[in-house]
Amino acid sequence: MGKNIDHDIVELRGSSISYFTGKMENYFRLKGIPYRFKSMVFPEEEGRNKKALGLSQMPTVQLSDGRWMTDSTKMIEWFEDEYSDNPIVPEDPVQAFVCFLLEDWADEWWWRPAMHYRWFYEEGAQFASGHLAREVMRGLHIPLFVKRAILRRRQRNGYTSGDGISPAAVAGVEADVAALFSQLETIFSNRRFLLGDRPTLADIGFSGPFFRHFALDPIPLQLLRHTAPSTLEWVMRLWNSSPESLQGGLIQGVPDDIRALLQHIARGYLPYLNANVEAVRQGKLRFSAKVGGVNYTRARSSHYRVWCLSELRSRFNSVPQDVRPDLQTLLTEVGIWEALWAQGDLPLSEGQESRLPFWADHKMLQVNT
Repeated sequence: MGKNIDHDIVELRGSSISYFTGKMENYFRLKGIPYRFKSMVFPEEEGRNKKALGLSQMPTVQLSDGRWMTDSTKMIEWFEDEYSDNPIVPEDPVQAFVCFLLEDWADEWWWRPAMHYRWFYEEGAQFASGHLAREVMRGLHIPLFVKRAILRRRQRNGYTSGDGISPAAVAGVEADVAALFSQLETIFSNRRFLLGDRPTLADIGFSGPFFRHFALDPIPLQLLRHTAPSTLEWVMRLWNSSPESLQGGLIQGVPDDIRALLQHIARGYLPYLNANVEAVRQGKLRFSAKVGGVNYTRARSSHYRVWCLSELRSRFNSVPQDVRPDLQTLLTEVGIWEALWAQGDLPLSEGQESRLPFWADHKMLQVNT
């Protein structure tokens, strides 16, 4: 049974069109965790967030005892311990590792294409800048058109053209998204969720890029309607899930359609993580890399993503000894194993991110919206 906090209402602060806020809402609804959503307001809350958490980003969660939390991955891990009934991580250790890998990929790779579609195209920028100006910037007493201009410049400079997506990379980035849509459409044409008849951590991870971006913003939504309707249906199926949804069965092993996703990770995300490690090791704030056939120029380096790679390695090392050979074989076959360990000692600071979800050391210091 779960711990006795089932009637506590937590407060989720973020934006109603935010990537990671939507991820947390999908998780809370699936687990039946009572929550109250409130829009975050800038700049008033920045000081409070930095004092309580070490940085200001969305979403944040306040527990009933007054403590504040950040980082969706570590918050979910904490809530899974507190609400231990109906876990979202499969019992099978190989499937569990696959879930951790897919969730990390969804968080740290697909946010850039999601932000691209939102802010590169006029339709997306028009929608998002107006919404955010009225929602999270309502405490800033300047004209609406100025707020919208600030948001467009900030988001493009921070997350799209200013973080590796040059005009020459646009076609490759969009082809990468189209490949993901096609792979997921194959899966959701055959089963309700990524690993079977019930949602897992992998589904919650992918709710980040899909629920409040790909299935909401004008351009990717149109693409989903025409090329991946079963995937669009999955987005709403997950949103409409509840604790009762966690009673379904899971597939056996790791089928070919999930292996295709793992091969996709091997082509792009892991080479990117390794290039980022090298940039951090050399003290570079920016780096360029060709991954998955796309040239990313002057992408921002991230200490946090060095830690993400370290976490994936730690997850593997925590797999039971008798299962590791099978998992290693799988990761080798899909092209992940070598890339996972390609870098030697990782340039981490002592105890980096060890206090998450209650304190962040090196997480990116801007709001992912």
